[in-house]
Order: sequence, then structure tokens, then C-alpha cells
Amino acid sequence: MTSQAIDQAQVEAFAGRLLGILQGGAQTLLLSIGHRTGLFDTLSTLPPSTSQQIADAAGLNERYVREWLAGMVVGRIVEYDPAARTYVLPPVHAAMLTRAAGPKNMAVVARLVALGASVEGAVVDCFRNGGGVPYSAFPGVSELLADLNRPVIDATLLQSTLPLVPGLVDRLRAGIDVADVGCGAGHAGNVMAQAFPNSRFVGFDFSEESIASARREAQELGLTNSRFEVRDVTTLDEEAAYDLITVFDAIHDQAQPKVVLKAIHRALRPGGAYLMADIAGSSNLEENLEHPLAPINYAVSLTHCMTVSLALGGEGLGNMWGEQTTVAYLKEAGFQNVTVKQVEGDILNNFYICTKS
Repeated sequence: MTSQAIDQAQVEAFAGRLLGILQGGAQTLLLSIGHRTGLFDTLSTLPPSTSQQIADAAGLNERYVREWLAGMVVGRIVEYDPAARTYVLPPVHAAMLTRAAGPKNMAVVARLVALGASVEGAVVDCFRNGGGVPYSAFPGVSELLADLNRPVIDATLLQSTLPLVPGLVDRLRAGIDVADVGCGAGHAGNVMAQAFPNSRFVGFDFSEESIASARREAQELGLTNSRFEVRDVTTLDEEAAYDLITVFDAIHDQAQPKVVLKAIHRALRPGGAYLMADIAGSSNLEENLEHPLAPINYAVSLTHCMTVSLALGGEGLGNMWGEQTTVAYLKEAGFQNVTVKQVEGDILNNFYICTKS
């Protein structure tokens, strides 16, 4: 193609789009810093304040705070009064950027991009040499995942998610055996254990850091009906041991997802239910073009979900394996009745409801 054949207007339009992407990437890094330092939370409690006043309130270094604030001002996130040299976070912005925003907090999502950037070099090496980047290479990932999942669990698990399974809430009240596979920091299991004291809960995860957090939370809540084990879930070998098994956004990370799903089917008692949350999307790329979260989902998949699976010699499904593939895997595992639903307040996931006959 010659230069004369290129539509210069289209080139300029694409250049503008690329510039917007780069600007957004820079802002994403600043959003992540604002969340991790607590600056958004601090700003939401302050009247218009100087950089020194904000730094003092947050217990941070003023020079760093001032530079971060400048990036927030030019990004139209924080407002600045040049005469008074004061900064303020508008309440309508705080509603999407603070921990008080719960599942609407977008600043915590920005941490996913920062996490992926931290292993960019290792991922590039995998492009050349194959293999993957192990879970251990992601500093703070357990804490980040807990930070992401906790507000959604608090807002939706008891109110919306568990009622998706007909009769489940009544069974939990009466008392059943429940396993949460790939439980992470165990918040879902502890929330259920607190709400349903007659039921018994166990959580499995291979991360010692996550299990330690889960046990600590259970102890702080005074729970006696939840316990947690460090365990590779591919070794799950119970048979007809549980009435309910849950998995929240963990199957796509597994090295051997088919093995895990078959083990889950085996571990359920007849009439038991399997409730699985996983990333909403299509298995067909062309059907994800209008997906509002597709770019970030594929980026997170490439720099975390897919690569940690490949590091273990696994399938490397990635988090956008899609509804069609998910249903096929569930049926191959033995679940012939699969229903797919969504929950208001959780824009990320599909919920797959399976019963064992």
C-alpha cells in the first residue's frame, strides 16, 4: 500500500484514538496509586485543601502528593483553585473512586493494570520462549484480589447470588455441607458461615497467604463453622461429601480445569448444587467487540490468568474462555443441567448453576 492510498483523515483519527489510549493508561497508573495510598478516601473527607494539608491528612510525603494531584487535575478527576492553590475531589467522582463506593469503586480495578505492568518483562519473555509467569511472581496479588472481590461479595452474595439456586437459602438455614473451591482470602465462605450458622463451610486454596487471611477473618468474626485448607484443588478427591460447592472466578485460572470440574462433580452429593461465577463473555472473539470490559479482560488474562496456568503446564484458558466453552466443560464434567444467569451489581460475571442428579 502506497502513502497515496492511505486516507490521511483516518490516520489522524486513529492517532487521536491511540493518544487517548496512552493518556488513559497513564491515568490508570495514577488511579491505582490513589487507591493504594488512600488518597481518594482522604480527599473525599476534606474541604478544598492545599497539597500539604492533604498530605498531612493522609500521612504521606507532600512532594509526591502534589505531583499525583497535578496528574489528577489535568485528568479532570480532581478540581484545582489556582488562586487558593487548593484541591478538591467532587462528590460525584468520589462515588466511583473510594472504598466507601463499594463495588462501584473503579480505582481498585486500576490496580489490575498496574499488576500486569509489573510482570510485563516476564510476559514478553514468554512470547519468545513459551511457558508462563508463576503466581509467586505477582506481589500482593492475594491482597488485590481480596480488595476487588470483597465489596462485590458484601453487596450481592446473600442478597442476590445464593437465591439464584432454587431452595438453596432454606437448605443453608437448615444446615448443609459447603465447599468453596479456590476460595482466595475466604471472604465468601466467612460471609456465608456468619449468615448460616447451622451449615458447615470449608475453603480450599493453594495460596498460603490467602488461607492465612481467611483463617484470620474467621477468627475475628468468632466463627466455628468455617475452616480453610491450603490445597491444590486438582487433588480434590472427596466423593459425595458436599451439598453445595461454590467457585468464584477461579476455574479459568486452573492449570487443569477439566480435572477440577470433574472432581467437583464427584464431590457433590446427589441433589447437590454447584454455583460457579466466571467472567461474562463469548467464546467467539467477534462477539466480544462490543463487550464493555473486553479490552481490560483480555489484558488481565494475558498478564495474569492465562500465564499463571501456563506456568504450571496447564491449558491457559484465560479469563475470556467464554460462556460456550464454559458450558461445554461443565457438561463434560457430568453436569447436564446448566443454567446461566447474571446478578445486578456484578457486571463482571456470569453465574452458572448446576445440579447433580
